[in-house]
Amino acid sequence: MSDYQPTRQATAALVLANGQVFYGTGIGHVGSAVGEVCFNTAMTGYQEILTDPSYAAQIVCFTFPHVGNTGTTIEDEEASSDRARTAAVGAIFKAAVTPASNWRSDAELGDWLAERKIIALSGVDTRALTAFIRDNGMPNGVIAHAPDGQFDIDALTQQARDWAGLVGADLAQNVGTQEKFDWTQARWELPGGYTDVENAKRVVLIDYGVKRNIMRNLVSSGLAVTVVPATVSADDIIALKPDGIVLSNGPGDPEATGKYAIPTIQKLIAADLPLLGICLGHQMLALALGAKTVKMDQGHHGANHPVKDHTTEKVEIVSMNHGFAVDSSTLPNTVEETHVSLFDGTNCGIRLKGKPVFSVQHHPEASPGPQDSFYLFERFAEAVV
Repeated sequence: MSDYQPTRQATAALVLANGQVFYGTGIGHVGSAVGEVCFNTAMTGYQEILTDPSYAAQIVCFTFPHVGNTGTTIEDEEASSDRARTAAVGAIFKAAVTPASNWRSDAELGDWLAERKIIALSGVDTRALTAFIRDNGMPNGVIAHAPDGQFDIDALTQQARDWAGLVGADLAQNVGTQEKFDWTQARWELPGGYTDVENAKRVVLIDYGVKRNIMRNLVSSGLAVTVVPATVSADDIIALKPDGIVLSNGPGDPEATGKYAIPTIQKLIAADLPLLGICLGHQMLALALGAKTVKMDQGHHGANHPVKDHTTEKVEIVSMNHGFAVDSSTLPNTVEETHVSLFDGTNCGIRLKGKPVFSVQHHPEASPGPQDSFYLFERFAEAVV
């Protein structure tokens, strides 16, 4: 992979910390943004990906060449908080975005990106960039969009080099809610779309960057949902008299967020409440139980990942988005590994022996299977009494 001078005026560029540059055509927001560059192998769901708060401070390279052709719709946004409307800071496409063609579309991707201040770059050799990330890990980079084609490459390179990266970064407070709220919306279904449902059993969801479809699946499983900020104390949560606890997904380093989250999680476990952790919530549950997490070289980002559930011995196709993982070799004897990635053998689920406390690394609310992992919400709902 090497940088090149474009044959025609480029209006956008991706500049990596090692000095390599990819030129192309800009779309969306004008300006520059720094972040960790990752690749995502999903063929669909680009709007859900770009609004997933777990992608905060990341620039997403889509391996599927045609992105944006179905436009955008407000119904497919995943961020539950206005503070997380801009999750990913940048997007990279192979082909130019064509006009939207889908009955659900209410806005073109370019307009949608601009409104959310997401910078995008098309016309890039995404295969070469993906191969570089696969072989060298996820680099720091700056994505820049300038309609006049003027770029200070040296300054952008230095900006990428100076960025501290995601290790040690607590980003949950940047994307989660600051106020407690209730959620009643259930899963989207034909012909009515989304509906509101009132349930009796109530769970408290700690928002580290939650996706809407997690809350919808909880509601569809018969649970009422109260969402609280990431920094709420265990005593305040217990005072709400919940029937169960959910630790949401989110961005950043689990050890950094865990500095204030782990003591809370440990007190909630001691209170003998059923508990479900997802993605970042899974990682922090593992830390609270005595395990360790590690930074991955290329992470898992996509909607075609095979994961085996040791409880049922079934293999499910799941959606993933994480750059950190639980080190299964550090799990204490009190914890059982329940799920494992069939791509690389990394941990994808745990269970605390003797208690209704479990978690998964993947995103069971997503639908690549299409509903392979919805059972986890049912399993949790059955534990809530």
